[in-house]
Amino acid sequence: MKSTYRLMGIADFITLANGLLGVAALMFIILAVEELQNPYFADGVRTNYIWGAMTCILLSVIGDIIDGPIARRYSKRKLLGGTLDVMSDCISFCVAPALLMFVMFGRWGEAAPIWTISLAIAAGWVIVTGMLRLARFQYEEASDKVYFHGLASPANAMVLITAAALIWLQPSTGFGPDVTSDSFFDFPLGGGEDSLIEKPYFDFLILPVMIISGGLMIADRKLPKNKGGMPLKVSAIQGMAILLGTIFSLIYATDFGVDLTNTKPQFLLYSISAILLIVYIITGPKQSELQEQKRLMESE
Repeated sequence: MKSTYRLMGIADFITLANGLLGVAALMFIILAVEELQNPYFADGVRTNYIWGAMTCILLSVIGDIIDGPIARRYSKRKLLGGTLDVMSDCISFCVAPALLMFVMFGRWGEAAPIWTISLAIAAGWVIVTGMLRLARFQYEEASDKVYFHGLASPANAMVLITAAALIWLQPSTGFGPDVTSDSFFDFPLGGGEDSLIEKPYFDFLILPVMIISGGLMIADRKLPKNKGGMPLKVSAIQGMAILLGTIFSLIYATDFGVDLTNTKPQFLLYSISAILLIVYIITGPKQSELQEQKRLMESE
């Protein structure tokens, strides 16, 4: 135990905390599964555990951002840092978001089997591509490039959470349980005539988002690291928008779900996050070139 402790630096404790936040997100997902099985919460949106899981993942993103500078400035012991980062990121930014998508949009056996299978494959795709992305990051860690090859795993988590939240804040399709009279209206979703599950509009969009996000993680596309200047400020605005949107959704969640008639602040915040993420991905190669040219000019 003492020898392991001697190998650790200050940043390693932050990394361990990030991993524990990922585990906490998984625990919230397990609790959400239990609550969603309650027929009174059968529409799949009436639980605050989902927002709690999102909050844990986003807090882990913040921790992942700050542990690097802390390690470079205060920690002289870096023997465990890289390995710990990979394991922590895999839990918080690959496994937790993928399972969260499966829980949020799985419709609990009430959908056609093709939907459940497709969603499971997409979740597995996100986890596998995330593992490959982290392995490549470990390989390229010593590089002095100002850009990443492919979408970083924390950015992948933010893409999935932003898309999922925007979809969840849409009105639901069909009829759900009538909690005032203890009776239910049937609405088939491919799982038979007795289906009671409501689904939000556009929930089918989560599949292409997961496929594209996973593909971007293993792509050769150059995306800037945004470690300074205006890019860093824009990145901070995006992160703050998605975090505030999730916290507001968590605060205003009730036993019978988020009031879909009063979600304008959250929807606006998530929309800002989505727009900035799309701009980052589309303009990433050009911004990477400009930052690389600037770095070369400064080094001369």
